[in-house]
Amino acid sequence: MANIGRLQTNDLEIGATEAVQRHYSRHVVATKPVSQRKLDFEHNRPRWLRECMAEATGVFFYVFPGIAAITTFTLNAASPLGVTAFGSIFQIGWGFAIGISFAIITCASTSGGHFNPAITICFAFWQGFPWRKVPCYIFSQIFGAFMAGLLLMGIYWPEIQAFKSESIAAGKGLVYNGGPASILCTFPNPTQTNLGYLFLTEFFVDSYIGIVIWACLDPANPFVSAQSAPFAIGLAYATMVWGFADIAISTNLARDLGTRIVAAIFFGGESFSYLKYSWIAILVNVPATLFATGYYEFLMRDSLSEIAKGHALHEHGEEGLHRHITRTGMIETGSANAIKDGQNGSDDLYKQDTV
Repeated sequence: MANIGRLQTNDLEIGATEAVQRHYSRHVVATKPVSQRKLDFEHNRPRWLRECMAEATGVFFYVFPGIAAITTFTLNAASPLGVTAFGSIFQIGWGFAIGISFAIITCASTSGGHFNPAITICFAFWQGFPWRKVPCYIFSQIFGAFMAGLLLMGIYWPEIQAFKSESIAAGKGLVYNGGPASILCTFPNPTQTNLGYLFLTEFFVDSYIGIVIWACLDPANPFVSAQSAPFAIGLAYATMVWGFADIAISTNLARDLGTRIVAAIFFGGESFSYLKYSWIAILVNVPATLFATGYYEFLMRDSLSEIAKGHALHEHGEEGLHRHITRTGMIETGSANAIKDGQNGSDDLYKQDTV
């Protein structure tokens, strides 16, 4: 009888309804009370461990569907029947895009949602993320990609082994674009021997993505909401995949290095030495993203709008903000006070970024 009495006629059961209950007119039945034991456990969890595991999990969520789409595309393209219905570059782009969106939705609230060593370094350089955390974050990100590669090899093991045997029998080897190792990491086409060209391609692609990410994370940007940011960032990656996947791009140090280590384990050290390309795939992402975020910081950032909306504080407090506004003559003193009042009123909404 107690179970029958839990739900009234118009009540909704516990489940996905919890996420929409504030937008819904019907009442969602309450969950069981939170125990003190659970609160104590959550309080005692090491913060560094939660953040590192969130970064690793987020990169896993981002990389796994992307390389799974690549595997489907590669295996079907290499099949004797030439079946392509289950794979395309369009599908690969969406695999990475939706994976990135889910990674942000799932893990960003715990770690800040970097999922890219270059983004972690940029947060430390521009936004005050603690440098002491940078090595832990980068290791976790690479580890997440490594685990995604291992799991993919396990799931597709029979198909990959068959493809591996066919590739060897055909005299193609294992490491080349479209070969067994390419399901895990990027390799250039045999004709792409100009490393300068490959460098510039990677630099442009990573800079494009970096600017979009920084714009999506800008609290003063009126065109991106918190709800749409994960999908906008994911689409930035997908757009570059659709445009440049056929000429070798990496886009993320962790995504490439983590899976390239797996490729080296299963397909040999040539995964790092092939056409001397791996250093471009692994390292160019960092200077390119620093350039992109610096471009945004110097030319597009509007810090005064962030302060006015309560998303940031002047380093010298209200008096510093007042002096800046009156000295520059941007607005009258009365309006300056209004901005300060608005800033004070939004202090309860302002949260320092986890960085």
